[in-house]
Parts: sequence; structure tokens; C-alpha cells
Amino acid sequence: MADPLQLACPHCNAINRVPVQRLADDPVCGRCRSRLFPSAPFALTVAAFDAHAQRSDLPLLVDFWAPWCGPCRTMAPAYAQAAALLEPQLRLTKVDTEAEPALASRFGIRSIPTLALFLHGRELARQAGAMPLQSIVQWTRQHLPPGAA
Repeated sequence: MADPLQLACPHCNAINRVPVQRLADDPVCGRCRSRLFPSAPFALTVAAFDAHAQRSDLPLLVDFWAPWCGPCRTMAPAYAQAAALLEPQLRLTKVDTEAEPALASRFGIRSIPTLALFLHGRELARQAGAMPLQSIVQWTRQHLPPGAA
């Protein structure tokens, strides 16, 4: 049997240990009892980023966006739908570059929207520009490490 995965809770950022075979069973956080996979992207802050990007064992797809960005708002519904198609193989999050400029600076975000895929704190791939649902899903699966999806 495989070792349990470490997953940060999208609500309280507590690290949870979840057996791989239980990922699809809608696991809940041991601390706050919220769903670990909300089937929707959740917002990340500077304070929570490392718990999700470095300490969690699942790949993390981040949408760097801003509220004033038209293409970001256009892509938002497709990105939300992608969560239902890609979870629980990975987590989908959003970083508001206006509210979290330190994260945008840390990762050199120069264009929005930008999707970045991380695993254990390492950036695996990056794509700038708005994409429709199928392109988001296809691009993400193409860049996941073997066995992740």
C-alpha cells in the first residue's frame, strides 16, 4: 500500500494525511472538517502558498489573475469547470496579483492570466493567456508528471 499523501486544507491550511485510494472519497480536513476538494478553485495568499505548493504532495495549478483583467474574467468560468474535471489528481487555486503582489513578484508574473503548475514547490510549466476549458485541461494533463493524472 502506498504512503498517504499530505494535503493542505483549502480552508484552514492544516496539513492532512490522506491515503491515495481515498482521494476520490471526498475527504475532509481533520482540523476544520471542511472538504479537502471543494470542486472549485480557491484563493491563495502569501501566508498559505507554501503549505499548498511545497508541503502538499499533489500538483498545484495556479491561475495568476487580477479583477480588472478582461481575459482573466473571461477565463474564470472555464477554470472553475476545470476543477471538477481535474480534482482529485491535482489542486486548482487562484492568486489575485493585485491583492498578493509579493507572489506575482516572486514568480515573475508579467502577463495575466498566467497558469503555473507546481509540484513540491518546483514550477513544472507555465502558460500565459486566456484558454477555454478543454485547452486548460489538456495543457495541465500534458505537463503533469507520470502517474499524477
